[in-house]
Amino acid sequence: MECGGMKIVITGAGGLIGWHAAVRVHAANCAAQFKGTATPYDLVMLDHSGFDDDAALHAAITGADAVLHFAGVNRAPDDVVEAANPTIARRLAEACSITKSRPHVVYANSTHATSDTPYGRSKRIAGEILSGIGGRYSELVLPHIFGEGARPRYNNVTATFIEAVIAGETPEINPEGRVSLLHAGAAAQAALEAIIEGQTGTLRPASRDIAVKELFDLLWRFHSDYQGNIYPDLQDPFTVALFNSYRAALYPDGFPRPLKLSTDTRGTLFEAVKGGGGGQTFLSTTIPGVTRGDHFHLNKVERFLVVQGEAVIRIRKVLSDEVWEYRVSGTAPAPVDMPSLHTHSIENVGDTELLTLFWTHDLFDPASPDTFADKVLK
Repeated sequence: MECGGMKIVITGAGGLIGWHAAVRVHAANCAAQFKGTATPYDLVMLDHSGFDDDAALHAAITGADAVLHFAGVNRAPDDVVEAANPTIARRLAEACSITKSRPHVVYANSTHATSDTPYGRSKRIAGEILSGIGGRYSELVLPHIFGEGARPRYNNVTATFIEAVIAGETPEINPEGRVSLLHAGAAAQAALEAIIEGQTGTLRPASRDIAVKELFDLLWRFHSDYQGNIYPDLQDPFTVALFNSYRAALYPDGFPRPLKLSTDTRGTLFEAVKGGGGGQTFLSTTIPGVTRGDHFHLNKVERFLVVQGEAVIRIRKVLSDEVWEYRVSGTAPAPVDMPSLHTHSIENVGDTELLTLFWTHDLFDPASPDTFADKVLK
């Protein structure tokens, strides 16, 4: 829990949209802490087990200003799916009644809620229950959600395709199939804006319609080019979101990525960055024992490449505890690309000055830096 102003409860916080929403709330608190101002939110993350514990559920809901309700079941036997989503909604409604709470509820519904299927009926009934809690109510109607942290082979075609291209496999694809895509971060942002701006009723965030075959081919090109150290053109926000989703699946074992070195009597030549459609390159020096970074980004694509000295790069998924460490050296340049929604740092562990090349896909904007201070090592 984070001390702050508005108390926001996120249900299903361990799921895809729930985690993205929690990271964005955490980012706002990190930005406030960095500026030395009061944190705007009191974040409570509630997973599925929280609905089985009356004390935990009631403590979470007591005094809540808003509930972003992402908890649900979409993959189970039909009878389980049909019963589970209304049951979870009833538990939430009961907790609000017992604690005399009337939060603004934002419910992540599905475009399938109008269908006469076990899943469709369960989502529709859950929405009816939640709309009767008594406070403000927003129904967020969502299409296919993709993003960093999505689970392959779990009702997520994008994550399943990403897993396949990384493994060098081609799954069966319906040549006539189409899918409407929305990044989990955009869905989370829409939910947060609903409570911040007091939006109620049915909300339908804009999505990207794409042929299933085109989606697979796009991901395949990402992978093929990236193996050759080439970034796609990252001027389109949808491409950035999809590329970040692909990159996230490469961690932790896909880095560092050794570069091809061309060495002769004059010295050594190597290509640091190719493609990307623009961006910004900068260099930094770091004295021994000093750590840089300790921040994360929501969207930024960023490369760290040590060209002189010895360093350890550390990465931690935001709101988790596991830390990945990568030892890198200027004697064998090998970039480590920072995954979005992961806080990261670089420490000079050598005896000499560290020289590091950094590349990002966009120009730094002081008014909207997309950089949130958060220590990797807690």
